[in-house]
Amino acid sequence: MNATGSTVPPSPGTGDPTAAPLVEAEGLVLAYGSYVALAASTFRIPSVGVVAVIGPNGSGKSTVLMALAGLVPVAGGSLRVLGADPREARERISFVMQSTPVPPITPITVREVVGLGRFARRGMFGRMRDEDHRAVADALARMGITHLSGRHMRELSGGQRQRVLIAQGMVQQHDLLLLDEPLTGLDITSAATIDELIHEQRTDGCSVIMTTHDLDEARAADWVILVSGRVVAAGPPEQVCRREHLEVAYGLGSTHEWEGFLDDPAHDTHRH
Repeated sequence: MNATGSTVPPSPGTGDPTAAPLVEAEGLVLAYGSYVALAASTFRIPSVGVVAVIGPNGSGKSTVLMALAGLVPVAGGSLRVLGADPREARERISFVMQSTPVPPITPITVREVVGLGRFARRGMFGRMRDEDHRAVADALARMGITHLSGRHMRELSGGQRQRVLIAQGMVQQHDLLLLDEPLTGLDITSAATIDELIHEQRTDGCSVIMTTHDLDEARAADWVILVSGRVVAAGPPEQVCRREHLEVAYGLGSTHEWEGFLDDPAHDTHRH
């Protein structure tokens, strides 16, 4: 979809043309009561590895992600994820929110938090099996937090907590991993570890859809959705991350000399 709302055809060679779309939206409207978070938008995400959802603060990025997870009902139009209604596809989707508060007095360890991801299919009263323990151990290792497995969440830094939550998402046996701003505000080590995991999902046969403010991260994705109260543009990065689209989403002239972050003027280092 371009800045005028018409559909942008996929570029030749983008994704597998014979594969079923990851997401199909037709006239999609998302709302909270009378407040419309996303005006009628039509877009498609082909079966590809990494999808970046970008747009200014309050543009509807997180609402789109929650709708894909089946947590926000469709107020108008239609939405299909993995070929089904999002609520019917939940068992195939793992959703990691930007932050999940853990009360300081909760006596839960890192290993236990990651292990909770296995109960999405086991049920809260199911017993952990050997394969579950192996999956937890693998996720801890891939996130570089095995040494933290016996620590309590309250003892961790923000970056360490984010790695724990993404490890929890990894063990949920998903086909689609949804991440809400997974790299925002993290230390370099945590950001690099998570970024590597995101792009490894391709080889694991899984897709990732993540919200981000980082234009460089969007350019490294396979597909980009640009949101500003509606879907302004959708397609390969080279089609979407163009000045004419970004200026529509962020405001005329706001992209002048911007190189990395595109959420608000505070991130524009050229203006300070």
